[in-house]
Order: sequence, then C-alpha cells, then structure tokens
Amino acid sequence: MTTQTRARPCETDNSTGAVPSWDISTGVDGPGTRFVVFTGGCPLRCLYCQNPETWRMRDSRRVTVDELMTEIGKYRRFIEVAGGGVTISGGEPLLQPAFTGELLHRCRRLGLHTALDTSGNLGDRATDTLLADTDLVLLDIKAWDPRTYRALTGGDVAPTLRFARRLADLGRSTWVRYVLVPGHNDGDDEVDAVASFVATLPNVEHVDVLPFHRLGAPKYERLGIPFPLADTPPPSAELLEHVHTRFRAHGVKSR
Repeated sequence: MTTQTRARPCETDNSTGAVPSWDISTGVDGPGTRFVVFTGGCPLRCLYCQNPETWRMRDSRRVTVDELMTEIGKYRRFIEVAGGGVTISGGEPLLQPAFTGELLHRCRRLGLHTALDTSGNLGDRATDTLLADTDLVLLDIKAWDPRTYRALTGGDVAPTLRFARRLADLGRSTWVRYVLVPGHNDGDDEVDAVASFVATLPNVEHVDVLPFHRLGAPKYERLGIPFPLADTPPPSAELLEHVHTRFRAHGVKSR
C-alpha cells in the first residue's frame, strides 16, 4: 500500500499540535532514556487506558513544534549519552499526522532516535514520509478477534493489522505491544492468533507483553470518570509466563 506523501514544511514552520504533557522516561517508550511527547486526542477508549487526560484534543494546550524542539534541546545531550531519543505517544499521535510528522522530522535532523507509539487505528494517515522519519514504531495490537478488540477498545482491529503489514512492507523496525488483561485477551486462542500473525512480520524485533495494572485509577477519580477495570486483577506471574511461552512457541521473541 502506498500513500501520498506531503510536501515538507520549512524548518521555520510553527505548526501547532494539541499536547497535554511531555516527560522523561526510561525502559518503556523505546530504547534508552526518552523524551516522550504525549499528544492529545484518541479515537479509541481502551478499558485499561492509563492516560484518560489525553482523550480529547480540546483538553490539551496548543504547542508549536519550535516550542517542543526547545524543550527537547535542553535534554539532548543527556538523551544521546543514555542511548535514547524522542518518542511521540498519546493519546494517538496519528490523529495529528502533520504535527507529528514535522516533529519527527525535526528530531531526526538533529540526529536523535525517533519512535512513534501508536494503536495503528489511524495508520492510513501516516505518510511514507512520516514513517521514513521514524526509526522505531511501537505498535499496540490489543487483541485479535474483532469482537474482543471492540469490547476492549471500542474500535476495529482491521486498520491496525493493515498498518502492521504496511510497516513490514516498508521494513520499519517495530516493537509490538500486547497489554495482557485477564478475562479479556488472555485466552490461548487470542494469544496464539496474535503470535501467529506477528511471526509473519520480519520487521518486528520482539513483542512486549505488558501486564495490565490499575496505577492510572487515581486519574479517573480526579476526572470524575469510572475506571472500567477497577475490579480486574493484574495477571499473575504464572499467566504471564504462560503467554510468553505461547509467543515463543510461534518463534516470536517476547519480553
């Protein structure tokens, strides 16, 4: 699948995006220590979402690419020494593809490693140019069965799988993320189906099996939103190991 590429904005372009926050993280948003930009707005409503404050663009403040580059510049040396880079997360970054693409491009021109953290639900909005400026894609495959996916996210899994295939065709390095939610996507049939699909994607370096947790529950309370999985326990160590075993049985590296 080929998408139309956009004209490259000049470096002085002050295009703006909806950004609720940014932070420094290590180990969870790509290799090394990362400057993580959380973009506002998301088409999905995952039951386990840990960032409900990013759901609506109107709840975010408008930030220019230049402003963000100034912030990133403050940490550039630290990021480089720590073997990290910049990750665009959310929310869903591809809800704002022009802004996300320009930010990735500017970071790449500085020689910083770039990562895009996405559900893939809006993967058709990512131009080939945007993906060429992306060193690593963190792709959430939240479930396989369309009914399970819709119950867990409110969306359709087909765009994510289509985007995964396109990333493979383009040879873009990818880490697949699978948030393990007991009672929802922890069945063997579900895990085996995802593992079998990932095994056909030579660009996927590994699958991160991420145990569901309730650490974001206080955010829901502050926002006056019921947390849908308040009574769901995190997966046990035994279940996690079992799921890792299922992935490895398909020749897929998991961690």
